[in-house]
Amino acid sequence: MLKGFKEFIMKGNVIDMAVGVVVGVAFNNVVNTLVKGIVTPLIGAFGGTPDFSNFSFTINGSTFLVGEFLNALISFLTISAVVYFLVVLPTNRLTKKTSTKKS
Repeated sequence: MLKGFKEFIMKGNVIDMAVGVVVGVAFNNVVNTLVKGIVTPLIGAFGGTPDFSNFSFTINGSTFLVGEFLNALISFLTISAVVYFLVVLPTNRLTKKTSTKKS
C-alpha cells in the first residue's frame, strides 16, 4: 500500500503540479501586492478608493452584505485587468514575435 503511494508521489506530473501550485501562490502574492500597493492607490488618487463594505440591507432579520460582494467583485476585476495587461498581452506579443522569427 505504501509502495503504491510512494510511486504515485514520485511521478513527474505530481511533482510538476506541486511546483506549479507553489509558483502560482507566489505569483498570486505578487499580483495582490501590486494591485493593493500601486493600482488601487492610483485609482484612489483620481476617483476615490471604492469601499462598499458597510453597504448592506436586512430582510426578516437576515442581513445581506452586498458591499462585501461589491468589494470582492471590484478587486477581482482590478486583479484580472492587471494580469491581462501586464502579463497576458506582453507574453502573447513576445510569443508571436518569437514564432514569426523562427518561421
